[in-house]
Amino acid sequence: MPQDAVPFAIRFDTEQLCIGGTWRAAAGGQTLALANPSDGRTLARIARGGAADIDAAVAAAHAALAGDWGRMSAAERGRVLGAIGRKVQDHVEPLAMLEALDVGKPLKQGRADALALARYLEFYGGAADKVHGDTLPFQNGYTALTWREPHGVTGHIVPWNYPMQIGGRSVGAALAMGNACVLKPAEEACLTVLAFARIASEAGLPAGALNVVTGLRNEAGAALAAHPGVQHLSFTGSVATGMLIQAAAAKNAVPVTLELGGKSPQIVFADADLDAALPHLVNAGLQNAGQTCSAASRILVERSVFDAVRERMAERYRALRIGPATDDFDMGPVISKRQQSIVEHFLALGRDSGLRIAAQGTLPAGLPAGGCYVRPTLFDAVPADHALAQQEIFGPVQVLIAFDGEAEALRIANGTAFGLVAGVWTRDGGRALRKARALKCGQMFVNNYGAGGGVELPFGGVKHSGHGREKGFEALYGFSTLKTVAIHHG
Repeated sequence: MPQDAVPFAIRFDTEQLCIGGTWRAAAGGQTLALANPSDGRTLARIARGGAADIDAAVAAAHAALAGDWGRMSAAERGRVLGAIGRKVQDHVEPLAMLEALDVGKPLKQGRADALALARYLEFYGGAADKVHGDTLPFQNGYTALTWREPHGVTGHIVPWNYPMQIGGRSVGAALAMGNACVLKPAEEACLTVLAFARIASEAGLPAGALNVVTGLRNEAGAALAAHPGVQHLSFTGSVATGMLIQAAAAKNAVPVTLELGGKSPQIVFADADLDAALPHLVNAGLQNAGQTCSAASRILVERSVFDAVRERMAERYRALRIGPATDDFDMGPVISKRQQSIVEHFLALGRDSGLRIAAQGTLPAGLPAGGCYVRPTLFDAVPADHALAQQEIFGPVQVLIAFDGEAEALRIANGTAFGLVAGVWTRDGGRALRKARALKCGQMFVNNYGAGGGVELPFGGVKHSGHGREKGFEALYGFSTLKTVAIHHG
């Protein structure tokens, strides 16, 4: 992408890596083409970083810890993060445009992501000097206490669906605790991560505290996961890749935070306020074209209101507007031709299984031929053990499942390999609390879903949805290690 075509007030070279506060080409001199999912055209070229570049980035991070960044107090780190957040706010619109072009999401979603990035930095900037230790009752003649220290160099591998949000929530918490970061974004979408690195530098983040290496997952990503100079890894992505990351990290005895896939249910009981529920039932499944780990892809509905919910959801599906990201409609394309083929495989599987389609959105005439568009599809009365109700599709596909009574709802909701998020819609407070206790998930919502992103709310999963927590103060604990000190003074 020529510099005069970058829709961003602070210029950066898409074909360079950010290592040790400088921008440089990949050691191997190679680049990769980055496609615009809205039309299939080449949007930019990015550096194809590899093991040598990861080595350099890890060395730069260690140098930062031994230098200005490592000598900063918690309060000073907080001020730097706050300054970065304010600078992000100054550039919300160009960042939103860059995210829309890169990922394919509507501009309104790109704008929300840029604001979320700023909020993560604001939150963690304010929290940096508020993580306290304890004094512990112990034997006479001793004073025992604990405090938290940074791991050191932390590696961050972020996916293509929310580069700004996930990058910000991960490195924001790590930097707040005094770690130095090496961030490897997905090769499919990384322009806003590079822009963020430039913003952070301009806002005063010391050189080497944040390093960004673009490249292929099996080259730069694999090198980062296995690097002996990294003390903690944070990964968001697929279950299969997460297991490989964990295995690579285990060889160096490195702790890992994994935020993996989901097959999240929304459970609608007969006494629910359907007017309040309906927007969430659809939007939480189709946001970012369904390419969201916490997407509400299973809608469990009590049988007595099943037909009513189906028809009202179908109305919303039929009214969806779909088009290029910059048109800012309800939904854009999926990220790539590969992802398009995966989603279409599941759609064909549903049709071949004889499942009835309750509703589909309409792809308008005149869409760019090279775009990666998929019709959002709502399947009706899907068996709970069907592949469409068990496997993560990562596209604009939802399934309706009928249930009779609380026990069956719980059995179906917990009946997948995943456990990330769940939602319950009911006016019965006791039922809501029973489900909150019994649902196997890391985050659960009652009469809402998502809570507007919830920067303050710890986020993560159980079972195949991963382990460890991001967001909130829990992330700060995860990006630090606890030291116990016992002083004998007689």
